[in-house]
Amino acid sequence: MDCDFTDSGGPRGGGALVWYVAYGSNLHAARLARYLRGGRPAGAARACPGCRDRRPPRRTVAAVLPGTLYFAGRSLTWGGGSAFYDPAVTGEVPCRAYLLTLGQFSDVAAQEMFRSPGADLDLTRVLADGRAELGPGRYETLLCAGERDGHPLLTFTAPWGVAGAELAAPSAPYLRHLAAGLAESHGWGPWRAAGYLATRPGAAGRWTPGAVAALAERTARLPRPP
Repeated sequence: MDCDFTDSGGPRGGGALVWYVAYGSNLHAARLARYLRGGRPAGAARACPGCRDRRPPRRTVAAVLPGTLYFAGRSLTWGGGSAFYDPAVTGEVPCRAYLLTLGQFSDVAAQEMFRSPGADLDLTRVLADGRAELGPGRYETLLCAGERDGHPLLTFTAPWGVAGAELAAPSAPYLRHLAAGLAESHGWGPWRAAGYLATRPGAAGRWTPGAVAALAERTARLPRPP
């Protein structure tokens, strides 16, 4: 898949604009803000250093990608399985696209990869081929899902798909962020979000829709962070 790269008149480089397509806890704007500005997300065991450019996204839109969401591995931040995206499986994944600079996207990706932020990613291969593996680990595989308004739609996932993953149940704090993000971006109520999340590979059989809905309902009643 070819992905066009247009920078809205700015210089080609760290200031160019790309869409970061989030499908996991970064669906929740408050969680993404910690990657941008630094700090510890609610319920997380680790703090984020933040991006070089700490401004909020220029735009935010709801999006849907073909494929499936699954939970696997063990997150050092959340203590349960992490969300990953497999585009090869039939289905739909509700997402949230944030319009960021290339520098911001690179720094968010670095933090997800447990690398130090500070260097812009070379997008040549992912824009040409639709996929680029930067390493063997989690979130080290870049994907391009096309473009929107002249800017590429980029995300990252694991190099393995759901068939080759070590499935693992996500933690309660992690699910709270996903449910809150689905409410913010797609307007899903607690039970719709729960029906989706509790049936994803890794969560299925470990979480019930009722248990996830209870988490989502409690999260919806909490005051929003400043």
